[in-house]
Amino acid sequence: MTVQTLHLPESNHPLVQSLSHHSDRKLLTLFQNHPDQGKYFVAIFCRYAQIVYTLICHSVRSPVQADYLFSQTWRHIFYEMRGLNLQTSQEDLQEGNTLQNWIINVTAICINQADLPAVESIHYSRQDAPPPLWCYVGQVLDQLDALLRLVVIMSQTFRWSEARISAYLQAEGESITPQDVKELIKKGNQALVQDLPQDIRVIYLGEPQQVKSEVRSLP
Repeated sequence: MTVQTLHLPESNHPLVQSLSHHSDRKLLTLFQNHPDQGKYFVAIFCRYAQIVYTLICHSVRSPVQADYLFSQTWRHIFYEMRGLNLQTSQEDLQEGNTLQNWIINVTAICINQADLPAVESIHYSRQDAPPPLWCYVGQVLDQLDALLRLVVIMSQTFRWSEARISAYLQAEGESITPQDVKELIKKGNQALVQDLPQDIRVIYLGEPQQVKSEVRSLP
């Protein structure tokens, strides 16, 4: 499989470009200390996405499966990096204890442990849901009410109709009509967008950036 050069539109966003001068360790610290902001993870993703994708493409033949494993790997990196502790001594640096090496090692583990589904059963699209956006959407999904989460996944991931979702839920003992399902989908989708970090909505959904007004103290 020929490895393509990734097109990462988010790398050109001003919020991401403003972080380009930061070291890996600084970005990692900012990511860990500001979980309500997504731009730091996006900056790390843009810095190492090509390396991760190249490693995966050399191991997976199908482009569809490669994209799926690419997203799964970054999801793993996203959660594991929350508690990652890279020492900062010169000895650690000489031993290769860097964020880049850690990401490469995690990628290798994900490749070796991958149990990839058949191509026809994969519904993920890297173009429609870039890994950072997909990670933060998944984080919001995890926090949704169980019924809302189920309905949203059936609707958005598996493309089930409202009638089919209603029939499934009724078979599970829930008295929910197709109209109820429609309202639940609307409510769930609204929650998904509203609960995303504001800068993630700016970078990926085109939401205008809010400019914080400075409050100056009176003399």
